[in-house]
Amino acid sequence: MHMTRDWLCAHIPHAGAMCLLAGVESWDAQRIVCRADSHRLADHPLRSGGRLSMVHGVEYAAQAMAVHSALLAHSAGKPAIGYLASVRDTHWFRARLDDVQADVWVQAERISGDERLVLYRFELTAERERLLTGRASVLIDAGRVGTPMGAGGAS
Repeated sequence: MHMTRDWLCAHIPHAGAMCLLAGVESWDAQRIVCRADSHRLADHPLRSGGRLSMVHGVEYAAQAMAVHSALLAHSAGKPAIGYLASVRDTHWFRARLDDVQADVWVQAERISGDERLVLYRFELTAERERLLTGRASVLIDAGRVGTPMGAGGAS
């Protein structure tokens, strides 16, 4: 299955111009690699003062994690909604994302977790240049938090 931008927009909560990724290059149960070219758009929805800060690379990583979660849920036959709970240990190696001329590769690797909370490590690169790295926690099905494992939700 080839995951294009249209597929991504249909399977994550980011639509229209806020769907920042162009497609999925590869994925498995632990890792996803996405490609992005939207950082070069003059009308990028996250630009401020005509610039796109490297901090917005976290949104690209979060969307890659959302796509990964959607692919895993689709494979398992159970939909899941995730919420970015925290971002830690971030390092950016440039100030801006909009001046990167090449496509950006967004990699997210699931390093631990269960059906409620997942920890990812992420990295953005362009032409072998490291742009941004970090870790993120994603809360899955936040409406179920506090519900004992195996218990159903309220009807």
